[in-house]
Amino acid sequence: MATSNEVVVSHSVGLHARPAAVFAKTATTFSSTIQLENLTRGTEPINAKSVLLILSAGIQMHDRLRISAEGADEDAAVEALSQLITSDFAATE
Repeated sequence: MATSNEVVVSHSVGLHARPAAVFAKTATTFSSTIQLENLTRGTEPINAKSVLLILSAGIQMHDRLRISAEGADEDAAVEALSQLITSDFAATE
């Protein structure tokens, strides 16, 4: 069973360059399969561990995202990645 959460991007540049790299790097620390879906644009889910896929998704400020994970550490993965976005990447500044 997968775990998921919906969040709204508050970072002024969305998930571009540094925020996308931080997001993907954090995602790779978990063993679960993690997907990111842009609900605002209605796009297909992408691999949240890929910086290139995150960048190509064109995620902007105010976009609503669904983060979902499936695996041994799915709850922790969704919580950590959701926190990154809702805190505007504050812990990484």
